[in-house]
Amino acid sequence: KCFYLSRTKSSHVSREDANIMKTLKTTMADMGNLWEDLRRQSRQLENEIDLKLVSFSKLGTTYSSHRDFDSDTAPLLNKSNSEHMFDTMALEISQLLSKLTLINDRMVEYTQNIFSSSPSAALLHTLQRHRDILQDYSHEFQKTTANITAMREREDLLGSVRRDINAYKNSSGLNRRSDMYLKEHEHIRNSERLVDEQINVAIATKENLQSQGKLLTSITHKVNTFANRFPVINSLVQRINIRKRRDSIVLGLVISVCIILLLLYAFH
Repeated sequence: KCFYLSRTKSSHVSREDANIMKTLKTTMADMGNLWEDLRRQSRQLENEIDLKLVSFSKLGTTYSSHRDFDSDTAPLLNKSNSEHMFDTMALEISQLLSKLTLINDRMVEYTQNIFSSSPSAALLHTLQRHRDILQDYSHEFQKTTANITAMREREDLLGSVRRDINAYKNSSGLNRRSDMYLKEHEHIRNSERLVDEQINVAIATKENLQSQGKLLTSITHKVNTFANRFPVINSLVQRINIRKRRDSIVLGLVISVCIILLLLYAFH
């Protein structure tokens, strides 16, 4: 009977040990699956963050090229689209980095729970590699964000200065245009005054010529009256006029002949 009891007790202990070992194996398998799942999620997030960072850097370059245009000529739609894409991608990358940080923290907790005394070197190496990748991605993201933010602030400052300069130029241009209009108006008034003076001079000259014409007409009338009264004097005056006319004709002929001779001599 004692032998039977001891045998029954030993078989019961063996079954308990088997159950414990089975539970431990199941737990170890579950922990191994958890580790692999965490590594898979970490690699997936790292690949996604890597692609996002490449696109983010390219967006910073294209954003710089868009902002190089003049603020007055650059399309406002392109500016708003670039800024919206920058903000959206920055938010997405920040969320992915937060998720990757959470995964790394869970991996650290896993190593602390499964290996409370001393984790294996391979596990620590894998964990350190994921943490280094997270640190590099975070540093690159912060650097790119800082560069683009500084670029935006600089371009905004330059744009405000450029707008102030353009406003000053426009106001100066309006003032210069007003001054030119005033000067042109003054020139027109001076020209009108000079024209009025010339018209007054012409009117005075006309009146003077009319008075002289009237005087000559009266003198001619008196001479004709005097000649009609004295026929001898009239005939004498006519002879004098005929001789003057003849002398004028002879003088004209002589001058013409001289000119013809000079031309012949010059072109000979």
